[in-house]
Amino acid sequence: MAAKPSDVRERILRRASSLFYTEGVRAVSADKIIAAAGTTKVTFYRHFRSKDDLVVAYLQDQSEGMRRQAEQLDPDPCTGLRQLAEAMGTEACTPDFRGCPFINAAAEYPDPEHPVRAVVSAHRQWLHGLVAGRLAQLGVPDPEQLADQLLMLRDGAMVHGYVQDAAAVGPALTAAGRALILARLPQDSPARARISGE
Repeated sequence: MAAKPSDVRERILRRASSLFYTEGVRAVSADKIIAAAGTTKVTFYRHFRSKDDLVVAYLQDQSEGMRRQAEQLDPDPCTGLRQLAEAMGTEACTPDFRGCPFINAAAEYPDPEHPVRAVVSAHRQWLHGLVAGRLAQLGVPDPEQLADQLLMLRDGAMVHGYVQDAAAVGPALTAAGRALILARLPQDSPARARISGE
């Protein structure tokens, strides 16, 4: 029985996602993806007009997966932020961890007007909004600015997890994030005692 077109597209995307993440986007040719997916050039280009279109689909798929995971975070802002930091630390400890796919893709596509960079920007805006929203719930003054700082920590943690001690990422990210939040919270904030004790 022949595979449905959607099944073929999904197979191409899955094979490409693995290759892009482990070997780098620019290093993987369309021919290599076609061979790995067990398909033909005609079929490949029927589903993806170009390799860049496939890269965009890969990053959109990564973003959608992270958004689904974020839906599982505890609605309590303190607990949810801690879970987010712990999840990033756990991810960095996996044997096949190669850093953040969005940071990696941005490094390979320097043109800020490129469609790949548009997907990277959209994902980062979503992540920023997620963190800023939790910070606003805590009553942190200027949650947008603090979200910027926490995402800088997160970016550094992703790089550190790839090039150095992955096991240290989770605890270090949580501790640094907690310190930044506590430095911003008013002394009489109800959330302060909770965050200090976590």
